[in-house]
Amino acid sequence: MKRIALALTAGIAATALLTGCGAADAPAQPAATATPGAYADVNGLHMYYERYGTPTDQPPLVLLHGALSGISTDFGQLIPELAKTREVIAVEQQAHGRTADIDRPLRTSQMAEDTVALLRQIGVQRADVLGYSMGAGVALEITLKHPDLVRKQVLLSGGLGVDGMHPGVLDGIAELRPEHLHGSPFHADYLKNAPRPEDFPQLVSRVIEYDMNPAPSVSPDAARTVKAPTLTVIGDSDIVRPEHAVEMFRLFGGGVMGDTPEGLPNAQLAILPGTSHVTAPHRPELLLPMIPAFLDAPVKETR
Repeated sequence: MKRIALALTAGIAATALLTGCGAADAPAQPAATATPGAYADVNGLHMYYERYGTPTDQPPLVLLHGALSGISTDFGQLIPELAKTREVIAVEQQAHGRTADIDRPLRTSQMAEDTVALLRQIGVQRADVLGYSMGAGVALEITLKHPDLVRKQVLLSGGLGVDGMHPGVLDGIAELRPEHLHGSPFHADYLKNAPRPEDFPQLVSRVIEYDMNPAPSVSPDAARTVKAPTLTVIGDSDIVRPEHAVEMFRLFGGGVMGDTPEGLPNAQLAILPGTSHVTAPHRPELLLPMIPAFLDAPVKETR
């Protein structure tokens, strides 16, 4: 297949399995203290979430997964370590994982409002947010629309819009079929966890429609309004162009010389070596040192 989107998705199974994407393939790690999964009824959605670790004087860290994915699929290798020093709350969006689909399309703005409603319902008034891929768009939407809620954000393999991706990434997305993903960790985890495993084709259909109707790009002026310190992370072989990640970094307040009396900015940038879009959340040896360090760093006052 010559279409980039089909090549990307059809190759997910082999790539993900070879790189240990599945939670079952992850290296053995100490178990995190977890509250059994629970549901919150928000905006007509029976939305699933999990809580790990114990509350500290730091805000909880909210994890937002990517398209076709779920909590363990994207974050199974990160949660045990992250939960050692802070409370971690992970959610599953409409039609994904243990959250059943309802009669509405997938939209970034709606997923953001669902997430905010869930957090408010369980008593979270301030949080750090880490979003991967689709989840990075959701995280940024929350930060823009509910700045009171977000203290810091980590945007992993996400951009400000489709212009931030390599040309042609979404070409042929309409030709994606559920069977292209059979055997992948995405399919396996859905069959294991979804309340209606037979709905996997519906999930794929939702994601195709979502990709064919992308959210409006976040304008440079809007990005500049973000006050929450932001860590922008991509793989060096991601679907997000390195130039775009640098642009985001600058818009969030980075790209300045730090060896001055003003010191380092609140914004940070990381490009993971030897890393693709699919493998980006599965580099614990790179992500686990940097994410807590970013979250624990003091916030510099800005004018």
